[in-house]
Amino acid sequence: MGAATEWYGRRYIDLHGMPSWADLASPDPAASKAFYRGLFGWDSYTLNAGGFGDYEVFTDEAPGSGVAGLQSLADDTQPPSWTCYFRVEDVDACVRTVLAAGGLPHVDPIDVAHIARIAVFADDQGAEFAVWQPGPSGETTLMGDRSAARWVELACRDVGGAERFYGAVFGWSAESLDDPRFSYTRWRAGGELVAGAIPMDGQWPADYPNHWTPYFETPDCDAATAEATERGARLRLPPTEIAEGRISVLTDPTGARFGVIAPDPPRSPRGADADRPPGAK
Repeated sequence: MGAATEWYGRRYIDLHGMPSWADLASPDPAASKAFYRGLFGWDSYTLNAGGFGDYEVFTDEAPGSGVAGLQSLADDTQPPSWTCYFRVEDVDACVRTVLAAGGLPHVDPIDVAHIARIAVFADDQGAEFAVWQPGPSGETTLMGDRSAARWVELACRDVGGAERFYGAVFGWSAESLDDPRFSYTRWRAGGELVAGAIPMDGQWPADYPNHWTPYFETPDCDAATAEATERGARLRLPPTEIAEGRISVLTDPTGARFGVIAPDPPRSPRGADADRPPGAK
């Protein structure tokens, strides 16, 4: 990830290519709802999204504060997974850009109630991602808030290829993190951090697909990790210190991969630092 002073946050959410949402496709939505509500203390409600079908929206205690989504798998061939969404100005124009860069459409552009227009793709290495254009209401739900995804990260076998693809699609610029422990790439949009990437080396199973992972914020990484495993999650990366705090990576009881992070320094309560640049005390 980046320096502790460079987290993305509220004031950058409208940048093209900025992470703006994450949702889970689950083979057992009831079990997934119970798991994440219990782990993070989220509540939820069901949104009737027209042609998009019923859609569960996780919330925290702030009124109207959607933090993530949940839906059923489209079919039995789809693996359980979190999908990371990125903010764009024009979803339909983005389709053309993705195709020109070598990506493939998974879900054609569709309006989700009055909230947004979305499309879902696979990048040129097969990692699924989505784009989100705010709807007529102008609403957008923020990533980077407490209890929502604080960071998103791509794991792929060709980081250089990913840099070219996402540079073409979102205009991201890439930089390598100077850390002797591991290879890590950070992406920026408009000069601000938006995402990271790690290479899938020989430690990964040969058939494990390239993928995006959201990291959800928690005040105590170790406690959240222990709670998750008690609730049926499998540990993939034990709690580990990085420059930004303490992280772990797990797969939930259905097999979807996600991370938790306890930032250092901790975030202020929701809304208290809405207009501060990342790292402001």
